Amino acid sequence: MKLNLKMRISGISLVETMVAASVISIAILGGMTYRYYSALDGRRAIIQTTAARAALMLCESWRGEGGDENYEPAGHLSSSNFVITSGLGPQVPNGYTLLGKYVIEYNGIKCYATLSFRDEQENLRLLNVSIAWPSRDRGENEIGDMDKLFGLTTYINY
Repeated sequence: MKLNLKMRISGISLVETMVAASVISIAILGGMTYRYYSALDGRRAIIQTTAARAALMLCESWRGEGGDENYEPAGHLSSSNFVITSGLGPQVPNGYTLLGKYVIEYNGIKCYATLSFRDEQENLRLLNVSIAWPSRDRGENEIGDMDKLFGLTTYINY
């Protein structure tokens, strides 16, 4: 009588181990990429919201002053964390008269604003605020780095 015993060795082969490590690496890399881009998009949203709020504050403050041609936003809106200084800004829209160009810094975010106006009819003036900011944070920003622009226009009877 002959015994035919086959021993079966169970375990994981090197190929299986490498496939499992590759799958886990891809999953971890995907999660890290998602987290990075989520944080980046969150920062962009904060910068864009800050610029839009600054434009609204400038426009409403100027409107509250009756669209005055001598309006100076630094005297009306500057505070310890919202600093407005004269400087460079976006171009003036065609047909508008320049009131001033300003640099606005708020919580470490820098944007550039241009205030301009146009008399549409007798006693009707258009007030325009243009704000420019960078789409990504690249350290010290200059007017040439600005690649996003937001414009806000309102009417005033004067």
